[in-house]
Amino acid sequence: MIEKLNKKDINQIMNIWLKENKSTHYYIPEEYWDNHFEDVKKEILKAKIYVYKEKEEICGFIGLSSTYIAGIFVKKENQSMGIGSKLIEYCKSKYPELMLKVYVKNKRAVAFYERKEFKIIEEEIDEETNEKEYVMIWKK
Repeated sequence: MIEKLNKKDINQIMNIWLKENKSTHYYIPEEYWDNHFEDVKKEILKAKIYVYKEKEEICGFIGLSSTYIAGIFVKKENQSMGIGSKLIEYCKSKYPELMLKVYVKNKRAVAFYERKEFKIIEEEIDEETNEKEYVMIWKK
């Protein structure tokens, strides 16, 4: 089931955010994520967050700022079960266009977004991490 974030669940989604960022982005020092934790927590409360729940447990979430997907995270044990796809499709049903940035080295995520009909429109460098990233867009 997909629903809007209940603010009481902020710590649960932040734990998913931290754990999955550290696990997925092995090429970025873990301290980077630790150092950004509190800032991201503040920003998440300003964003539109949709969570995917099963039996009242949050398995994943997607965060948007307007039509920009700031992130999509699914717990490791719930990955490859269609949750990310359901979150993307839910957002596609609400917005005529979506944009995101994804690290080039995150090949699994790049392939996922390409399967979801996102197109690479630009390659740039994330100034904070010095990593290459793609700007991707989907239009209805």
